[in-house]
Amino acid sequence: MTLLQATIAAVFLASPITAQTAIERIIELPAHGRLETLRTDTNNTLAPFETDGCSGFQSQTWEFIASQIPSFETVHGKNPPWENCCVTHDRAYHIGGFDRTPTASFDARLKADEKLYACVIQTASDRDVELSQTYGMTTQQIKAAYTAIAKTMFLAVRLGGAPCTRLPWRWGYGYENCGFFD
Repeated sequence: MTLLQATIAAVFLASPITAQTAIERIIELPAHGRLETLRTDTNNTLAPFETDGCSGFQSQTWEFIASQIPSFETVHGKNPPWENCCVTHDRAYHIGGFDRTPTASFDARLKADEKLYACVIQTASDRDVELSQTYGMTTQQIKAAYTAIAKTMFLAVRLGGAPCTRLPWRWGYGYENCGFFD
C-alpha cells in the first residue's frame, strides 16, 4: 500500500465523510499544517477582527443596487438579509479555529462553511412569507432561491477560503499570511 493509499484509507476510517470531503482534506491539510506553524510562532499575533460583510463584493454590490433602486431597498434593505451570517462566518475565518491541529482546523473550517449555508437557509425561513406576498411566489420558490444562493456561497467559500493562499478572506486571515510554497 502506498503512502497516498494509506492516507486516503485513514481519512475514510477516521470519520464518516464524503469522498469529496476526503479529497478536500488530503489536498488542504498541508496548508492547515503551515497555518498551525504560523499560529504557534510566539512572534505572530492575531490581528484585530475586520470584516467586509459578505465577501466577493456581495455586500458592496447589494448596497449599490439598494442605493439605485429604492423599491429594492424597501423590500430587502441596504445590506444582504444574510449579512449577519457572513460576519459570523468571517469571525470563524479570522481566528481559523480554536484547535490548531491541521485536522481539527480543517474540520472547523468545514463546520463554519456549513453554518454559513444553514444560516442563509434560515434567512429564507424568516422571510419566505413576506417575500412570497411581495413577489407573488410560493414559499417553496422563495426557499429554492435562497437554497441556490446558499449553495453558491458554500461552494465559493470551499473553493476560495483555504488557509495559506494569500487571499484576504482565507481561513486564519487574522494571522500573518503564509503561501502555498512558503
